[in-house]
Amino acid sequence: MSPAALHQEPEGSTDRPAGPLSRPAAGPVTGPFVAAPTHPSRSKRNAALLSVCAAAVVTLLKLITGILTGSLGMLSEAAHSGIDLIASAITLFSVQAADRPADEYHNYGHGKIESLSAFVETGLMLASSIWIIVEAARRIANRGHQLELPLTIWPFAVLILSILVDYTRSRGLRKVAAEQRSDALAADAMHFGTDLWASAAVLLGLTATRLGEVLHLPALELADPFAALVVAAIILRVSWSLAHRTADTLLDATPAEQGKSAAQTRSELIHELGAIPGVLAVDRLRTRRSGSGYFADLTLSMPRNLTFQRSEQITSAATEAVQRVLPDADVVVHSVPTATLAESVHDRVRAVAARANLSIHDVAIKQYDNALHLELHLELGENLPLRDAHDIVTRLETEIRREVPSIATILTHIESEPATIEHPAKLERDREQARQLAHCLRNVASRFPEILDIHDIQVAKHHDRIQVNCHCTLPDDLPMAAVHQVITALENAFKLAAPDVSRLLIHPEPATDNRR
Repeated sequence: MSPAALHQEPEGSTDRPAGPLSRPAAGPVTGPFVAAPTHPSRSKRNAALLSVCAAAVVTLLKLITGILTGSLGMLSEAAHSGIDLIASAITLFSVQAADRPADEYHNYGHGKIESLSAFVETGLMLASSIWIIVEAARRIANRGHQLELPLTIWPFAVLILSILVDYTRSRGLRKVAAEQRSDALAADAMHFGTDLWASAAVLLGLTATRLGEVLHLPALELADPFAALVVAAIILRVSWSLAHRTADTLLDATPAEQGKSAAQTRSELIHELGAIPGVLAVDRLRTRRSGSGYFADLTLSMPRNLTFQRSEQITSAATEAVQRVLPDADVVVHSVPTATLAESVHDRVRAVAARANLSIHDVAIKQYDNALHLELHLELGENLPLRDAHDIVTRLETEIRREVPSIATILTHIESEPATIEHPAKLERDREQARQLAHCLRNVASRFPEILDIHDIQVAKHHDRIQVNCHCTLPDDLPMAAVHQVITALENAFKLAAPDVSRLLIHPEPATDNRR
């Protein structure tokens, strides 16, 4: 079932009908923590390291050029690239720290470190944009200072080189981020992508400034600080988008996957889970993202008459359904036994006994005098005192009447369930008696046209009681109700023919498979 950690915790039975997604949350799952060893992704580390190197080179070139030319647009680009350098360094640290395996104190792993680093990047980007806006406003107000920019070929060369580097790194980072589902690398890719447009804006501003000097147009000479404002606007836009994504992750918002919104992802999950046979309702659905991993916590209503094994099969199917929407999600499933409208009276009676952890059989419900009358056999330990056994029966009958008010009377037959393993002795000393009993059984069986064969007859003695076991071959298409009637009639007829036999156990088999 790897890589998901699947748990199933049965909860108390509820008698409410299956309903929509409105049930309150169930209790948490507790237990010892087991951490699965993981290793940092080499591709994530390499991508983050290349980003640091590229950002360092571009930032240094822009800073030197901005200082030499006095261009605010170039200096703002250097500040923006400096932010990217810091962000890339934080990303390099975070992708290594985030891939550390979960431990005793960080049960969900360290994936949130990537989101924390993105939060720090957002603050740095916001601070840089404020500085750029203030400085641009100051230069626009002081027009005279703006008119003297010693423009050379170097600013243009540096910006063109920056655009090429940004384009290459943005594509590479976006590819790795999509493969590894890394928020930190996705933020880096976004930074380099916006750098491309910001560099183009500064390049346009420097060109307009140069034209303004040549054509003696003061308005064009203000293009450089206006280009800086464009860069600041781009930084603010990226900061807002990054802050929104980071806040969603840190606040455990429903993750969006494969270009879908959070609402679409949640709707698809509910649809996938509701389509599983045996799931009556999705009572609770909680999903979260930590780094590149997903976590899902489900509470599903299931019919209360399911076996534990079938319930486990449904939880496995639920895990697979979630992982089709959220790849490799760690899924925890809680099951809520629920009464359904399709339950029969027999099912409801057995559900009451199962809820009390009691074993019943031969449940018979008869209707006469405009009322239902119940008969059942209850198995209790052979060493249990009668008073305690009667108290158990009284509580069981009270619960059955509360569950099925239409039942007028209840007759419970108490049977003792042996606590020890019996060791019957075969009738080795009286082979003739065993042979006679087997012959008698076959003769009695020949009176029933439905019985095709009697085989594997065994005769054993329990203390002073004789027991006979056999296999009985019947037609393949004979209904179980008819099978039961034939077997019961055979048992009664044989006991009349062989009164020394206290018990006859018959195993019915179809004609096409009568040797198992």
